[in-house]
Amino acid sequence: MISTDNKRFTLRTAAHEDAERIADILLMSRKHFLAFAPLAHTDDEVRAWVRKTLLPEESVTVAVVNGIIEGFIATSQAHNISWINQLYLLPARIRFGLGSALLAHAIAAIPAPVRLYTFQENWPARNFYERHGFLPLAFSDGASNEEKCPDILYELA
Repeated sequence: MISTDNKRFTLRTAAHEDAERIADILLMSRKHFLAFAPLAHTDDEVRAWVRKTLLPEESVTVAVVNGIIEGFIATSQAHNISWINQLYLLPARIRFGLGSALLAHAIAAIPAPVRLYTFQENWPARNFYERHGFLPLAFSDGASNEEKCPDILYELA
């Protein structure tokens, strides 16, 4: 049990049965915080991707508050680099320590260096990652991401 700001939650490995809730959180968070970068896929396609790709292929940890999943992080490794591929919380759970706890948990479980991408326009995420020690490595025009939005590659060495 982890406690921050008088809120108690647990972190656990995601199970296949969590797919629907994880997809809900991803969709709600994206629509709430990233309206400037609309999803390139339908809600049903995102749900299928979570079920068929994200959960089987990546390491996914969920944050559970009062028995309900309220956030998740997904990591992977490729070519001696660890990646934070997804970190989403319910919009109402921002600033309760869930994101920091999920990030710290992931960083402790994977070898350095750790990289991630975020959109240049996503200032709250940029501030969050920089507060946790990530440094920008490269800025792009977004041509290589599905949303075609300028992004930043970050690294924690």
